[in-house]
Amino acid sequence: MSEIPLSPIGREQIHKLEAILLINSIFRPEVLEELKRSEERITWVDSLAVAAAALAREKAKMTVSQIAEELGRTEATIRNHLQGKTRAGQIVRETYEKISKENVTVMLPEIASAEEIKRLRSELEEERKKRLESESVLKEIQASLAQLLERISKMIT
Repeated sequence: MSEIPLSPIGREQIHKLEAILLINSIFRPEVLEELKRSEERITWVDSLAVAAAALAREKAKMTVSQIAEELGRTEATIRNHLQGKTRAGQIVRETYEKISKENVTVMLPEIASAEEIKRLRSELEEERKKRLESESVLKEIQASLAQLLERISKMIT
């Protein structure tokens, strides 16, 4: 993707910033977690989309009333998103700040590589073997202890 228009001029740049804000906001770990368990998933995604669209237009110097009219939402809704009074508005604003500071195009969630997964599986298998060995040794010790207790009991009586 080409450079991100942090202060967009024209529809194309507004839509590009809007898309980047929405994608990066959705890929945030807390948002992905919320989307996994949320019964209101559609509402949540819609709020993020409206907040991203509103912020992109605000950065293009559009007024709140222009943004509200264009997005088909009330001015109060737009203001709440832009002022960070909604969770979606806060997330999108934080995403914008991160993009502007780090000059990141798309922030993908960290996913373990195939190599890392293979290494972790190997470690897991090793730990399982160690646990089984420890359980076996523990059973032997318990059996020996039971025999000793039985001998002691016979000696006492």
